[in-house]
Amino acid sequence: MEEKRKKVVKPQDAMMRLESLCAQSEQCVMDLRLKLYRWGVSQTDSAKIIKQLIETRFVDDARFAVAYCRDKYRFNRWGRVKIVYGLRTKQISSKDIDAALDSIDEKEYEEILEGVIRSKAKTIKDVNTYEGRTKLFRYAASRGYESSLIAQIIKDSKRWT
Repeated sequence: MEEKRKKVVKPQDAMMRLESLCAQSEQCVMDLRLKLYRWGVSQTDSAKIIKQLIETRFVDDARFAVAYCRDKYRFNRWGRVKIVYGLRTKQISSKDIDAALDSIDEKEYEEILEGVIRSKAKTIKDVNTYEGRTKLFRYAASRGYESSLIAQIIKDSKRWT
């Protein structure tokens, strides 16, 4: 059996592709490095391309972190814990992660958590039992929300029923 060989992308073509990609959506340096690696671009060329993209502001990890954070809590309904974990896997600096988390609107964040709890409560037979509230708590924790905030909202059943 013959092994399929992937066509190696030329550095100038890789640069154009990545500029186009970065113009369409926020990207982080780690994801771009992985793409370059998969395209067979050498490490020295990859470093030059990444440097050029950073200098021309096509890629900015701080900007990516804010966009990632906003999208994950608004659309995926993730909590801060899960967002931080996701950003760390993308090798975003702690300073950029903290700045991104500061951009979260606290009121909107709590409303989203209330919605998460409300929708899960509809699937539980008796939410007013210890087991029912434990299921709600575990579910919200699995979505990455802070336990103190979950407990505060579950205690006040008027907020989510």
